[in-house]
Amino acid sequence: MAQKRKDNKGRILKTGESQSKDGSYQYRYKQLDGKWHYAYAPTLEELREKEKPIQKDVDDGIKYSEGNITVLELLERYLALKQRLRYHTKEAYRTAYNLMKKEAFSSRKINTIRVSDAKLFYIKLQNDGRRFNYISNINCVLKPAFQMAVDEDIIRKNPFGFSLAGVIENDTQKRIALTSEQQQIFLEFVRTDNCYKKHYDEFVVLCYTGLRVSELCGITLSDLDFEEGRISVNKQLTRHNGGTLHIEKTKTDCGTRYIPMSSEAYASLSNLVKNRKPPKTEVMIDGVSGFLLLDRNGNPETAWHIEGHLKSAQDKYNRTHKEQLPHFTPHSLRHSFCTNMANHGMDVKSLQYVMGHSNPAVTMGVYAHSSYAVAAESMKKVLQFPPQKTG
Repeated sequence: MAQKRKDNKGRILKTGESQSKDGSYQYRYKQLDGKWHYAYAPTLEELREKEKPIQKDVDDGIKYSEGNITVLELLERYLALKQRLRYHTKEAYRTAYNLMKKEAFSSRKINTIRVSDAKLFYIKLQNDGRRFNYISNINCVLKPAFQMAVDEDIIRKNPFGFSLAGVIENDTQKRIALTSEQQQIFLEFVRTDNCYKKHYDEFVVLCYTGLRVSELCGITLSDLDFEEGRISVNKQLTRHNGGTLHIEKTKTDCGTRYIPMSSEAYASLSNLVKNRKPPKTEVMIDGVSGFLLLDRNGNPETAWHIEGHLKSAQDKYNRTHKEQLPHFTPHSLRHSFCTNMANHGMDVKSLQYVMGHSNPAVTMGVYAHSSYAVAAESMKKVLQFPPQKTG
């Protein structure tokens, strides 16, 4: 039987342990990379304390040494794998990466980041004057990047696996949802205004379909089925840096859908088709032509055009009317449509389909804009209430 090794105090040394001539101790172990690694300590007790997490990492298959990469290096690895992204998503990721390059936190080793470190980093950003949306954009990259490190056994736990809203104040301006009355006031103003009445029908379509503005810009004549009374939503028209136009898939897979035409949408879409001036040559973008909305040069309208028209029209309204309308965007009209449909009793699953939301939680979020009157009426359909006092 082989004689067990002992230290100078007669204590039996475990496999991998040894004692140097100066009395200090060393632990030698092999990682998954096949290389030898070493840990050192002045006493056997301290060495064995160091051995515990090392051995646990080895037993669990954790790539202990790879945890030495920096946060920025981890982001680079994660983003290198994200090749099939929509243009605007890719741009958002690149922006987040460039923001992180400016932060000292990005040079930290990922195996040193704890949950408290991650939270303190976000608190520091907000104390520096960064808005919630800015921090949220960074979180949208850091969180999945660290999850990748967990999935690849580089680290044990995702330090960014918490809810951002529970750590920093959400100073995001709440989305505006126009009431049905405000919407009608604005549309009536546009309809009768000599300057902006030419945009009336496109505004009506936004108000009564819930389309994303990029989806509206991507609508072609072949997408309109007036016999069935529905719109086929299957793409979006986007404008990239440099002004080039491109056809992309809908924002999510659920974004590919049919939207029923209400009477208002049917009338305005009919007008848009009737008043459309066919250009000498139909513009083709990524194999698609026959766009419904064209500018005066015969080119497809973009979100930038419609946002400008909408802003100018509401600015004129507020300049000429005592009772002001809140500032709103094309997306506000989409949000208003969703809110109004919810308040009028449309069930969540049907509304989720029409809106093209991939997650019903997004659709459910519109109920935050429900009023007391709407809530009271809904409760009266289920519960009995005492008669109201009069006089």
